[in-house]
Amino acid sequence: MTQFSIRRLGLAAGAAFAIVAGMAVPGSAHHSTAMFEWGSEATIENMTVERWVWTNPHTFIYARDDRGRRWAFEGMSPNHLSRAGWSRRTLAPGESIDVGYYPLRDGRRGGFNVRVFKEDGTEMLQLPSAM
Repeated sequence: MTQFSIRRLGLAAGAAFAIVAGMAVPGSAHHSTAMFEWGSEATIENMTVERWVWTNPHTFIYARDDRGRRWAFEGMSPNHLSRAGWSRRTLAPGESIDVGYYPLRDGRRGGFNVRVFKEDGTEMLQLPSAM
């Protein structure tokens, strides 16, 4: 083999390795927050927790308002929330809470959870205070 063809073979092998290595790295896909009225916080009082879902990539609060209508609030990841004092036991079915949230743009009942006020007056924040 000539030096030229060995060099071409080396370049081809390097390119093939780079392609295969790139395909082996998991993607970091994440959905947009464009579906929420980001920065326009609304509050609903006297919500009754139905379910508190502590899962990745996002937590969820399912609750009913005082008219019995069901709402869903997406939140930060368990990893983030555990550093802010939350746990899988922070909310319990039947518990009464007030919810601060960024509403869904399409008008459905739900949004992105910003904060929860518990009956004992405790405020649980989902987002850093700088936001």
